[in-house]
Amino acid sequence: MKKNALGILLAVFCLAMLAAAPESSSDHPQFTAKNELMAPADYRQWVFLSSGLGMSYSPQGADHPMFTNVFVPQWAYNEFLKSGKWPDHSMFVVEDRGSETKGSINHGGRFQTDRMGMAVEVKDEARFPDKWAYFGFNGDAQTSSAAPKQVCWQCHEDHAAVEHTFVQFYPTLKPVAQKFGTYKASREQVQ
Repeated sequence: MKKNALGILLAVFCLAMLAAAPESSSDHPQFTAKNELMAPADYRQWVFLSSGLGMSYSPQGADHPMFTNVFVPQWAYNEFLKSGKWPDHSMFVVEDRGSETKGSINHGGRFQTDRMGMAVEVKDEARFPDKWAYFGFNGDAQTSSAAPKQVCWQCHEDHAAVEHTFVQFYPTLKPVAQKFGTYKASREQVQ
């Protein structure tokens, strides 16, 4: 009888500990022991910020224009709306998708097709000396190391309108940042 009562007490204790433990959520950055970012699994359930078509950072542009869809977790979006700043542990997913012009009944314009790649921007003030880091996920990769600083960080440092984010391309957030005075209007200039 004592064994049975002890077993029941232990089971109740374990269930209580599990219920009290914070949930592991992919809307916050998750890292491996090697400091690699794990791909957020449910980013398509996050807030959709904007989509670009054929955007390029080089003068010659792209041969085949892709769509870039940008998503941010709901909690980070809500915090931005309150202050015009991104809270620590914010993540942005930039999903690249192919584009086509002809398909089904469509005879003009472009529509999105298969995912071509994914990049994730992370703000983590304790983990990264420069606060922000950038990760690329090719194919079905589930983890990624941070890109070297000169690959993405410097471009965001030089051209992003709010902190390291291109709010100048997010039409619903631009007025929020302007209202709070966090928006760098000079970043809209073509360079």
